[in-house]
Amino acid sequence: MGANDIIKRVQKGDIKLHELEGHVDPDLAAHTRKQIIEAELNVKLSSIGNYTFDAKSASTNIENMVGSVEIPLGIAGPIKVSGSVVDGDFYLPLATTEGALVASVNRGCSAIKAAGGAVTRIFNNAMTRAPVFKVANVSESLDFINWISENFSEIEQLANSTTNHGKLIGIKPYVVGGSVFLRFSYDTKDAMGMNMVTISVKKVSEFIEKQTPAKLISLSGNLCSDKKPAAINAIEGRGRTVSADVLIPRKIIEEKLHTTPETIVEINTQKNHIGSARAVSIGHNAQAANIIAAIFLATGQDAAQVVEGANVITTAETRDGGLYLSVTLLSLEIGTIGGGTNLPAQSESLDILGIRGGGDPPGSNADAFAEIISAGVLAGELSLLSALGSRDLSSAHERLGR
Repeated sequence: MGANDIIKRVQKGDIKLHELEGHVDPDLAAHTRKQIIEAELNVKLSSIGNYTFDAKSASTNIENMVGSVEIPLGIAGPIKVSGSVVDGDFYLPLATTEGALVASVNRGCSAIKAAGGAVTRIFNNAMTRAPVFKVANVSESLDFINWISENFSEIEQLANSTTNHGKLIGIKPYVVGGSVFLRFSYDTKDAMGMNMVTISVKKVSEFIEKQTPAKLISLSGNLCSDKKPAAINAIEGRGRTVSADVLIPRKIIEEKLHTTPETIVEINTQKNHIGSARAVSIGHNAQAANIIAAIFLATGQDAAQVVEGANVITTAETRDGGLYLSVTLLSLEIGTIGGGTNLPAQSESLDILGIRGGGDPPGSNADAFAEIISAGVLAGELSLLSALGSRDLSSAHERLGR
C-alpha cells in the first residue's frame, strides 16, 4: 500500500493516525503522518521529517511519530575525574539550545583539571515506587505494616522473580490514617529502572491484596516521588546520590576565573544558600539543571527526571588559601541501557563517555555515569559562580552573541 492510498484511508476515517503501523512499516507510517499534518495545517515539516535513524528502532520510545527534533550537541572538557569506579579524563556531550552553556562548563572543566581533577563518590543507589493501599482504620494500618515486615522475605523473593537484574532493597511504610504508602526501593543496576520497578511492584501488590485486607488504590501514590519536586527525594534519595568536590589553588581561581576564593564563597552563601532558603527552593545550587538537562538530552535519559536530578546542594569554603567546592546530587536517575539510550545519536554520546550498555559488573556503567555527571555539575557551578564574582555573566552572553 502506497503513501497516497494510506493517506486517503486515513482521511476517510478507515484508519486512525495511531493505527498506521498496523498497516505499513514504521518509516512509511511516520512519513504518512507527517504529510497528513502538513496538509491539514498548511505547514512544511521538512526538518522534522529529515531524521536519520530507523523509525522501527524508536518504536519503544515514541507513539504517532512524524519525525525528530534536532538539538545542537557540544563537547566540554576534558575533565579529570577520580571516583569509585572511574579514573581518567572525560569529554562531556551536552545537547542544548542555550548559548554560552557549553563554554561555561568548558571553562569550569579547565580550572578543575588544572587543579588536579574532581573527586567523586556514590553514597546511595535506590530506584523507588510507592503504591498506596487503603485499610479500614489506623489499627488496621499498623497491622498491615507489621504484616509487611513479617513477610518481607517472601515479598522479596516474589519481587526479584520479575527481573534478571533488579533487586529489592527495602520497603518503607508511610501511614496517613487508613492510607498506607509502601515506598519500595530497588537496585536496578545499569538501567534507570522505572519500568522494571513498576512491573515488580505490581506483582507484589497483587500478592499483598490476596493476603491482607488492604486494597490497592494506585500503583503510584506520589511518595516515589517521580518527576515532581519532592523533599523525600532529597532526604532519602532516589536513583543515585553522588557527590563531587575539588580543592582549587588561589592562583588558578585568580588567573583562570578572574575572581577570588572569598568572593565565590560569599556568592555561594548569599545566592545558593540564603537566596534558595528564602525562596524555599528544593535544591540549593546555581545552575545544576542546565548541565543535567544537557547531558540527559545527549544520552537518552528521561528528560522529565531533570526535576529530581536538579536536587543539588553546592557548598564552598576557603581552605589552605584556595577554594574548596563540592556538589551533592541527591536524586540522580540515570541509565546506560534501555529507554532512549538505544537511539543512535544517544548511543554515540554514551560512547564518548565510554559507558554504553551494561557494565561489568552490572551497575558499574551507571555508577560511572553518575560520577561523571557530578563532575560536570561541579564544573558548571564553579564557572557560573566565578562569572558572577568577576561580574562577567552578562558580558559573556553578549560576547558570544546570545
